Amino acid sequence: MAAAAGCGGGKKTRLRLSELYSFACGKKSGKHAKLAKVGGPGFSRMVYCNDPDSFESGSRNYCNNSISTTKYTLATFIPKSLFEQFRRVANFYFLLNGILSFTSLAPFSSGSAIIPLSIVITITMIREGLEDAKRKQQDIEINNRKVKVYQDDGTFRETQWKNLRVGDIVKVQKDQYFPADLFLIGSSFEDGVCYVETMNLDGETNLKIKQALEITSSLNEESCFPLFRPTIKCEDPNPSLYTFVGSMEYEGANYPISPRQVLLRDSKLRNTDYIYGAVIFTGHDTKVMQNATTPPSKRSRMERKMDKVVYVLLFSLFIMAFTGSIVFGIETGDDIKNGRMTRWYLRPDDTEIFFDPNQAFLAANFHFFTVLMLFNYFIPISLYVSTEVAKVIQCRFIDEDVEMYYEKADKPAHARTSNLNDELGQVDTILSDKTGTLTCNSMEFVKCSVAGTAYGRVFTEVEKAMRKRSGLEQCEDGGEVLIKGFNFKDERIMNEKWVNEPRADVLQKFFQLLAVCHTVLPDVDENSGDVSYEAESPDEASFVIAAREFGFEFHRRTQTSVAVREFDPYSGRRVERVYEILDVLEFNSARKRMSVIVRNAEGKVLVFCKGADSVMFEIISKNGQEFEEETRDHVNEYADTGLRTLILAYRELDMDTYRQFSNELFYAKNSMSSDRDKLIEEVTEKIEKDLILLGATAVEDKLQSGVPECIEKLSKAGIKIWVLTGDKMETAINIGYACGLLRQGMKQILITSGGPEIEALEKAGDKTAISKASKENVVRQLTQGKFKLLTPGGKSEKFALIIDGKSLAYALDDDVKGIFLELAICCASVICCRSSPKQKALVTRLVKTGTGKTTLAIGDGANDVGMLQEADIGIGISGAEGMQAVMSSDVAIAQFRYLERLLLVHGHWCYRRLSQMVCYFFYKNITFGFTLFLYEAYTSFSGQAMYNDWIMATYSVFFTSLPVLALGVFDQDVSSRYLLKFPKLYQEGVQNVLFNWTRILGSMFNGYICATIIFFVCNNALEHQAFNLDGKTTGKDILGVVMFTCIVFVVNLYMAISISYFTLIQLIAVLGSVFLWFVFLLVYGNMDPTISTTAYKVFQEATAPAASYWLVTFFVSISALIPYLAYAGIQRQFFPRYHEIVQMIRAEEKSGHDPESRVNMLAAESNTSKDSTGVELY
Repeated sequence: MAAAAGCGGGKKTRLRLSELYSFACGKKSGKHAKLAKVGGPGFSRMVYCNDPDSFESGSRNYCNNSISTTKYTLATFIPKSLFEQFRRVANFYFLLNGILSFTSLAPFSSGSAIIPLSIVITITMIREGLEDAKRKQQDIEINNRKVKVYQDDGTFRETQWKNLRVGDIVKVQKDQYFPADLFLIGSSFEDGVCYVETMNLDGETNLKIKQALEITSSLNEESCFPLFRPTIKCEDPNPSLYTFVGSMEYEGANYPISPRQVLLRDSKLRNTDYIYGAVIFTGHDTKVMQNATTPPSKRSRMERKMDKVVYVLLFSLFIMAFTGSIVFGIETGDDIKNGRMTRWYLRPDDTEIFFDPNQAFLAANFHFFTVLMLFNYFIPISLYVSTEVAKVIQCRFIDEDVEMYYEKADKPAHARTSNLNDELGQVDTILSDKTGTLTCNSMEFVKCSVAGTAYGRVFTEVEKAMRKRSGLEQCEDGGEVLIKGFNFKDERIMNEKWVNEPRADVLQKFFQLLAVCHTVLPDVDENSGDVSYEAESPDEASFVIAAREFGFEFHRRTQTSVAVREFDPYSGRRVERVYEILDVLEFNSARKRMSVIVRNAEGKVLVFCKGADSVMFEIISKNGQEFEEETRDHVNEYADTGLRTLILAYRELDMDTYRQFSNELFYAKNSMSSDRDKLIEEVTEKIEKDLILLGATAVEDKLQSGVPECIEKLSKAGIKIWVLTGDKMETAINIGYACGLLRQGMKQILITSGGPEIEALEKAGDKTAISKASKENVVRQLTQGKFKLLTPGGKSEKFALIIDGKSLAYALDDDVKGIFLELAICCASVICCRSSPKQKALVTRLVKTGTGKTTLAIGDGANDVGMLQEADIGIGISGAEGMQAVMSSDVAIAQFRYLERLLLVHGHWCYRRLSQMVCYFFYKNITFGFTLFLYEAYTSFSGQAMYNDWIMATYSVFFTSLPVLALGVFDQDVSSRYLLKFPKLYQEGVQNVLFNWTRILGSMFNGYICATIIFFVCNNALEHQAFNLDGKTTGKDILGVVMFTCIVFVVNLYMAISISYFTLIQLIAVLGSVFLWFVFLLVYGNMDPTISTTAYKVFQEATAPAASYWLVTFFVSISALIPYLAYAGIQRQFFPRYHEIVQMIRAEEKSGHDPESRVNMLAAESNTSKDSTGVELY
């Protein structure tokens, strides 16, 4: 150990960490130690530290440290992007048209077919290219960051991150990011400790402690590394952030490596001057890059239905082309009869194959392809691009909404994807986490039970709600909370008066446990001496703060000890006591408890343990149950008032027992296998038993501001709300009442896993029988619940379903989940208690697939990620549990109450705007396209277009695109104030009244009617009369311009009368589109005749001087809109929809009239469509 022993002389004398158990496992395990699975499948990585140039290192072919998060490269951008574009059926259809336009079959020039498609595709490719260029720039910036790397000459020199290799020794300095996954060798602290911030990995801002192995912790200077050449054997690259299996072979001995010695890429070094580390994983092998998986692709229902509508249009197009080709074939075959030509102008006696009567069948087939190209204008080429642009701008509006800006945390709302804007207006069911989502996740220590005595006199929010519900006198608020995390009032034990209590010895041990059993880091202000705490959870922080207020101030931590300033009941003063930390048995969701093993000043070895009541009471010894009955009662009372409880207990160990445990845990930790955690858990269970009960803590997680009002408003909007929580049933029920999820008079259906039969089977220990009986019990309760709903009285009542975790596990079985879902969807509220993260995701999937309606999941923690990704829409709360939920979400908000505005206002607007926008697209294209079909029929399906090529090509791009985009961005049927006042309006989206097949087909039908009126009125008006004073009659070129002018006027006027909220931008868009048509006609018509062809000077020489042109345009425009205006007027007057009634209410309020009759009409409309939740108007 020459290399290690020869360094660190300039430092303070090192603490002998190896003398303490928790760090002794970093000692050598000998040459023949069993390292299970290392070198086997999944554990084959070999790292030759400080020797990256060796043959062995080079033969491994590990990836370099350069990363790329881009979707494309320079070589793949064009082919991959084009592939993505032409996967859409509409784009692929236009591509085929473009290819066929180069043949003699085309009814128009190839340029007029290719250029519009190229514009649309190019715009989309440019957008994707710019987005990818941003990612590329970020990659370049990261790859070119600098880090110091050890060189052969014994110095550290800066190099770029991308040049790092596996095995390199690097020096990372304070506030720098780790450039790769590193094995921690040593740090600026003498015991090899460093502090790490992992916000970029899991969003958590609290600092984590990392600790080098004892054998390398003295390598803390640049001169220490010439002879340092260990070999690391470890697991292969994988995405697990919190586990690591490996060992270091150094000087003939093996040393196990745990996650404690691993520094992950993109973590930041904090509160530590520098560290030295060896590169283990580089580039895309690092754990953060292994986790960079593409989130599940989500497409809105509207987008999927758009595809179906395009298919319907394509089918209709094929039918029309097929029908026209049959007629054309028959007509062509009859063109010459008895030597006479029927259609002499086609010269069938001297023609190409396209009109040859002798080859009518072949001509009909060619005609089919011709009209297939001609009718492509039925498909809106700019539909997808326009809706994408509108969605992006809508997202911007959401981001900029000051009503959803949380000033306290400086966090605005953020729409992280634009694909699901319309889904926000169609949510049927919300599935919500509780802690941190409905509540603040800012815990306050309010009550405790010690030695069977309850302490704490503060009334919680739930207690206040319970008293209000029961009609009792309201209790006092308790005043302002002066100390964050501590809202405790009880003069019996405050201000060191606990020494006068009958069981002061138990109280002292209770407070010592609070001050010692945690992983909190103290931060001492150098100027004031005040201590603040960095905790992994708000609960931890509240316990340490409570201990300080009771006279037990935790103020210093090292890797070997914690120091506490305790009030000494004998001297009456505060004295400092140091507890040596022998081991920390950390909390996880399976264990539901944590323990620390310490040695106090008297040399006693103590196990301090705290955890959930469901596991703690089972490991209390018979001799330690003195206060169990009282403590259970207090815990139940605390749960009833919505408090989070933990049980505190301890145990004293003799040295023999501790040594045996130490050895067993040592060998478990030295087992380099994937099941090492399981082995460690088996050992820890042996020590966490026979505990002596001290008492229980109760902390309050207060509801966020505005939660009850938000839930009430969402319920009135007809949205069902499910809460999926890890709390006990009693706690969940009372929280439900406090937040308004459960309301006065609502019937409760409780599904629990208990019962006398189950308890008897549990005593017998027959697991198979227990499982079978429990499942039958759950099925029976679910069936009984359904029966309650079906009774005559049940149909008129509101129900809430509350189910515990064990019952939920059976309810999600394949043969039971159908019954569970049938019951749940008939209830106004559902609460799932004791839910695991997996159960949350499974429940979300069940609701989404079982109902077929839009589901929204909202949560704030890593345990909610599965639920957010499974739902149609995932909403992340940027709260106190890090940013993992936000990073996995579709929309991020800072507070639950903003969900009201996000859904009822932005959701409704986005759904309505996009629905109208898409329906208008189909309307305007059918209006234009069907005139082509009518002209085809009028000319015996000759395959000729009545419009100029470029006039047709620019229809969707220039003359009708801006108004529809303005509609999709700015239109408002009702203002935000009225949307919040009348939440029932939201049901328009839930019931999909604006984008169902009736509405879509109605828009198409309107297009057919308008096209028919335009064609026949224009044709009949101009057919026989002289067109101008010179007596000239109308030709195809003039008729086409007149008819196209009418189409531009009609579709833009239709847009104008469809707009509910007219702004200057929309006015400019509508008038500008009409004006642009005349400008185009004038400019294009004055180009060379070889370019403008049939449009050459047709405007200034033929149409503009003719009064009939303007008269026909005026009367046709009015005539084409009359059917729609008549329908809309009748529908609005006699069958008004929700938003139309509210518009009438708004108009009557502005005019000073009493809108009560309209309100009654809306209430009646609400009652007629009331669903099983029984939602009311307001």
